[in-house]
Formats: sequence, C-alpha cells, structure tokens
Amino acid sequence: MSHATLRELAKIGTGLVVADIISTLWYSTSGFLPMTLLGVRWTAAMVPEILVFDIALLILLVHFGWNMKLPIQSPSERTLLLVAGIIFLAMAVGHLAQLALGTHLWLGDFAVPAWISWLGILLAGYLAYSCFHFTRHMRGR
Repeated sequence: MSHATLRELAKIGTGLVVADIISTLWYSTSGFLPMTLLGVRWTAAMVPEILVFDIALLILLVHFGWNMKLPIQSPSERTLLLVAGIIFLAMAVGHLAQLALGTHLWLGDFAVPAWISWLGILLAGYLAYSCFHFTRHMRGR
C-alpha cells in the first residue's frame, strides 16, 4: 500500500475515532448505559478506559495522517513509530494468547469475546508491521 493511501486511511480512521468518542460521551451522559450491543454489555464503568484508548489512538492517527512525512526524517518520529509498533504487537499477542490458550481478556468489567480477538490479531498485527516497516525506512540511513 502506498504512503499516500495509508495517510488517507489514517484520516478516515481519525473521523471514526472522533465519532466513537462523541458517541461514548453521549451514551454515558444520556443514561443509555448499561446496555447490550452486539452481545457485549457496556457499562458506565468502562467509559474512562474507552476514552483513554480512543484519545491515544486519535493522537497517533492525527500525527500519521497530517504531520508525518514518509520516509521518516526525524529520530523522534522513528521513536514514536517504534513505541506504537511495540504496543500494537503486544495487543496482537494478547489476542493470540486468548485464542490459543482459551482464556479471556478483561478490560475492566468487559470480557473480550473471541470474534474481537480475531479482528484484533489482524488489525493490531498489520499496524505493528506497518510501524516497524516505516521505522526501518528512515531517510539518510
């Protein structure tokens, strides 16, 4: 995939994350929680964890979509990509462990279902690969 395509996908992802933040805040302040959606029980206790994750993801997507020039020119951008790649790799390994060992991942009061783990392996694995790939392709190396 070309760098321009990945940047445009990051911009689309930014919009989706902003929509998720707005809808999470709306659900939590409108009294809709607790509720069950797609077989998952969403409670008010989960809102801070969801917002922290969404804000961290939003920062990464905004930086990649609008500020980062490829190939990487700055050591600080290389470090950011390396840290993001390690986090995404840990997420993929966690989902893989859940499926391989038959255990459950818990986020607060929420048990992560198996179908989310399959999606998590694919998405987090690809994002980790992309981060490490772009880290290796630094200008001037």
